[in-house]
Amino acid sequence: VQLQASGGGLVQPGGFLRLSCVASIRAFTNYAVSWFRQAPGKEREFVAAIGTSSGEIIYADSVKGRFTISRDNAKNTVYLQMNSLKPEDTAVYYCGARLNVMTTLTKYIAYWGQGTQVTVSS
Repeated sequence: VQLQASGGGLVQPGGFLRLSCVASIRAFTNYAVSWFRQAPGKEREFVAAIGTSSGEIIYADSVKGRFTISRDNAKNTVYLQMNSLKPEDTAVYYCGARLNVMTTLTKYIAYWGQGTQVTVSS
């Protein structure tokens, strides 16, 4: 099982990026996917999660209204659209998958992607 995160980069404050997480998981529709991020010297923190049904979505308060998570099961892909980016959004972003149930906790993630760097700076 592999998760491949991509789409990071350098963007100015107020800008936008779209991250992708492509999963090589059989029966991907049975997996909930979460995005986490980790800034230097800090613990990995929850950003957003989407359940097996796109109707189940959770956001961290810090990104609510700016980030949108979605999934395309035909492409085994989960997206994180990030708008109105702030310098404090700078971090390595990781996607993780868990069978059936959404989670906001790293300890329940079964499979991790390798991370993609997002830097918000002028």
